[in-house]
Amino acid sequence: MVSTAEPIRPDGPDLATASLAEIAKAVAEKRLPPVEQWNPTHCGDSDMRIAADGTWFHMGTPIGRMALVKLFSTVLRREADGSFVLVTPVEKLDIAVEDAPFLAVEVTSKGDGRERQLAFRLLTDDIVLAGPEHPLRLETAADGTPRPYLHVRGGTDRPLEALVNRAVFYELADLALAEQARDGGPLGLWSGGAFFAFAG
Repeated sequence: MVSTAEPIRPDGPDLATASLAEIAKAVAEKRLPPVEQWNPTHCGDSDMRIAADGTWFHMGTPIGRMALVKLFSTVLRREADGSFVLVTPVEKLDIAVEDAPFLAVEVTSKGDGRERQLAFRLLTDDIVLAGPEHPLRLETAADGTPRPYLHVRGGTDRPLEALVNRAVFYELADLALAEQARDGGPLGLWSGGAFFAFAG
């Protein structure tokens, strides 16, 4: 986790009890800076790193204030060469990312089959509705374990993704297995009108 100094307190709705309309409203109200429109001069390195478990570090020390992590995450951008930067209208600084820049730590499912909608909460408290614009994809790590990712923002050529943590992936797998047992067909889940396969 980020730090014991400041516990994570979700700002948005409780995904387990919120209606789909309430979740969609929270997503629509989230306004991000127009980082894709900013082209400042590159200013060097930020001395910051996002670890594979979602922890943000500055000069080797975990950032203990979640409010700062949330703020920095809003000005994160991926460059054409695949690198990551923190960008404002006046400066651009490199940031190291060990795996994905975000971590999905909670999921809720509304509906079934083709009508299902999956809503994910990220460690930064952002909410992402999986669907055609925010697809789920599954990779296999070198050790054979599944590595699921969720597209958070950015274009398909410069995506910012969230690694779906193990507990959340197990929830998704349970849903997919139950649906497959009930309806047959391939292993996977629908969300937002798109089907995401969990097996090749």
